[in-house]
Amino acid sequence: MLAAARRCDFLHCGHNDASPILDSTGAAVEPDFRRHRPSALIPALALAHGPSRKKEVTTVEIDAPADKVWEVIGNYRDMSWHPAIASTEVTPGELKKEVTKRKLTFKSGAVFTDTLTRYDPATRTLAFLTNDEDLKTLPVEGYSSTFTVTDDAGKAKVEWKGAFYRGYMNNDPPPELSDEAAQKAIAAFQKEGLDALKAKLEGGK
Repeated sequence: MLAAARRCDFLHCGHNDASPILDSTGAAVEPDFRRHRPSALIPALALAHGPSRKKEVTTVEIDAPADKVWEVIGNYRDMSWHPAIASTEVTPGELKKEVTKRKLTFKSGAVFTDTLTRYDPATRTLAFLTNDEDLKTLPVEGYSSTFTVTDDAGKAKVEWKGAFYRGYMNNDPPPELSDEAAQKAIAAFQKEGLDALKAKLEGGK
């Protein structure tokens, strides 16, 4: 009777009962947690999370002093060094304030506003968050950029680190708003900018 009384499925036994579970012979057995693993829930949970944030890091070496490169990169009021940008308008205020905002008009006609989130001349670091989307120009959402300029034996190394979500935030995105499309677009945008910056500074323009 004792063996029969203690034979049970672990899920239906009291969790606070310290007595062992017995098999048909009366021997103590360890509960098999693997039988109760909710594996069927894993796909559903994974689908519920939506897209993950992606990153793209682009670097370039420029044959110019780091301070000279920082004069261009660190000028939040002017992003004309990027071939895609037609004009830059900055909200009045001190550059060092994190509330500073600007409006970038692309040559395609798209208009983006962004907010300065970091400005540190000591480390030659500039960061900003894009507040708008134009999915035909850049098929992404929540795009943030961080620029860092470092000295490398008299030359400058520029790193542009971008973080973003794809342009379609639900599951099953169309091809033009997929993770792959977002990664490709940001990689091309950042490379185009740094290549042009290198040409501008090394060409003495």
